[in-house]
Amino acid sequence: MTSDVPPAPAPPGAMPAVPARPRRRRRGLVIGLIVAPLAVIALLIGAAAVWFATNAVRATPPAAGALRFENPVAVPPLAESHVEDGVRVFALTAREGRTSFVPQGDTPTLGYDGSYLGPTLVAARGEQVRVDVTNDLPDTTTVHWHGMHLPAAMDGGPHTPIAAGALWQPTWTVDQPAATLWYHPHLHGRTREQVDAGLAGMFLVRDDEEAALALPRDYGIDDFPLIVQDRSFNADGSFAGGLGMQFDGVLGDTILVNGTAAPYLDVTTGKVRLRLLNGSSARMYDFTFADGREFDLIGTDGGLLEAPVAATDIPLSPGERAEIVVSLAPGERIALRSAAPDPALHAGSAEFDVLELRAAASLAASPDVPAHLADVPAPDAANAVTERTFVMSGHNINDTQMDLGRADVVATVDTSEVWTVRNDNPLPHSFHVHDMQYRILSIDGSPPPARLAGYKDTIALEGDREYRLLVRFDDYADPTTPYMYHCHLLWHEDQGMMGQFLVVEPGQQPALTRPEGDTDDHNDH
Repeated sequence: MTSDVPPAPAPPGAMPAVPARPRRRRRGLVIGLIVAPLAVIALLIGAAAVWFATNAVRATPPAAGALRFENPVAVPPLAESHVEDGVRVFALTAREGRTSFVPQGDTPTLGYDGSYLGPTLVAARGEQVRVDVTNDLPDTTTVHWHGMHLPAAMDGGPHTPIAAGALWQPTWTVDQPAATLWYHPHLHGRTREQVDAGLAGMFLVRDDEEAALALPRDYGIDDFPLIVQDRSFNADGSFAGGLGMQFDGVLGDTILVNGTAAPYLDVTTGKVRLRLLNGSSARMYDFTFADGREFDLIGTDGGLLEAPVAATDIPLSPGERAEIVVSLAPGERIALRSAAPDPALHAGSAEFDVLELRAAASLAASPDVPAHLADVPAPDAANAVTERTFVMSGHNINDTQMDLGRADVVATVDTSEVWTVRNDNPLPHSFHVHDMQYRILSIDGSPPPARLAGYKDTIALEGDREYRLLVRFDDYADPTTPYMYHCHLLWHEDQGMMGQFLVVEPGQQPALTRPEGDTDDHNDH
């Protein structure tokens, strides 16, 4: 650090400088130049310490085995729908509410058609659907259909805000395999705030191929959605919403499953299908069972795997999903836990309990999981038209911040590209792409493990690892409305760790404009 300010003149009556002793003057100047910056640094450290002491949420849930499972887990209701002129119509209303999670008091929350979270939407492949979304919040919101293949104008990103009191009616045809998807806000700069307050729900896609398999699928009986989130609470019961020590987002000390603290799940069948969603805004999980038992991983983000994968754990970053089938014996109780994740992702996180499965004294028989689940062809990049590289660093992608008025990528409809994605620093990151289910070609030059060999829309990015993805832009072109790609640690997304891509017809010129009223001044949330 240098200064252009000249030294102050000597005060009246001071002795003149002695030329024979210049070394002492230089030494004093050097000491001053060192001490002053150190004092500034000390003040900044002190201020940061005060901020973290009053604002940071960096807690760890109770250690494995310490949690008392006291509450039956809530199962989100199935959303009602009706068919109108051949279109299946759902209705969702985003609203404020209060929810009882902890003894110290009710928590101000947000929810769809209720005080917290939302109902599970179910539609079949080939159906045309419409969702009438009413915003009863005092603030603008959006609803993004995470994992859904649909036109950009229906995707629910930051370019389609729903003003307070307004109605949004996205319509599209469901055209993808059976899968566990979800929905949540995607308002630029405020996604973490609204998701953490409770705006989220599941969207299940059914198809004939999955329906023909001998798999658990009786919703709420042997097929359960599990939205796993972590929260911390203030003394009055309100959410403690500060940022974790690693600037990742909220890392809470209380695990909620479908909005239930200390949850248990009553099981009445020999096998149960658990649709796991990491609905946290920052925490990484590595789901396993307390006794290390093996289970069948049958599906990931975009649908069923080709064959079940025998596993004892399944890591999930925020936004990722996994479908597992686990066997139980009559009368047993077993805890679903999160093991300590990869040290490259939230180093130091300990093992903790998530949910207890309680098997009835007598269980209905369940068939074995089929050896073949779905046709999942090997990814082939031979026809990819171009390759692109995305480097995640700090809160930037390729050293740039999100700008709603800029198209970072322009792709041609019905073509494929290879995207190489790398996390270039020690902060944990993930990578989510809207509209598509991509395939992982390689990780550091090697084929992906079986658990990552299916269709994905979100992956965890460990530091200094390189993922090559095959992405495809099918069906929908729109030169004006973009899709997003971003880190799904929501505070990182809100800080600008996001980019936009337009899909256009061959020869079509992009015509992206910034949404009306947007100033792009969102990175202070």
